[in-house]
Amino acid sequence: MPTLRPLPAEPDPNADQASPAAKGQAADPQKFAVEVKPSAIDGQGVFALQAVAARRKIGEIRGESVSTAEAFKRAKAADKSTGRVFMIAVSNARSVDATASADPLRFANHSCVPNMVFKVQQGRVAFYALRDIAVGEELTVAYGPTHHAGRLACRCGAPGCAGSL
Repeated sequence: MPTLRPLPAEPDPNADQASPAAKGQAADPQKFAVEVKPSAIDGQGVFALQAVAARRKIGEIRGESVSTAEAFKRAKAADKSTGRVFMIAVSNARSVDATASADPLRFANHSCVPNMVFKVQQGRVAFYALRDIAVGEELTVAYGPTHHAGRLACRCGAPGCAGSL
């Protein structure tokens, strides 16, 4: 009786197109298509390239985990050099420095009437739609307390704007 041997495996034509997670890279944290472009609010902003339904996760910001003390130090230095700060407090002791992040949501501008909220879950910073968001709309978030302590003018232009950050 002949011995049955498995046929050699054929090469997978999609092997070089494996997902980033399969190659040991982090998966893209973006759940909806967005683009970074000049904003009427301030500098660069992030805009929806597709409609987003209320309460849907839009994406995340990744960055370097640093102590809160280090975050304040870096924020103060950034104010003097570029004026741009990409820090998010994830607890009383830790912050995420997204300055070197490629994640587009780091460009979300502040608004006193935002269309997104960010939630910190297990040290991750995720953004969710507060309401339905239309294609082309700028994605905004209420920053909450900042290192500016009310010394920075708010430029959101929303009705009932607080006037400062």
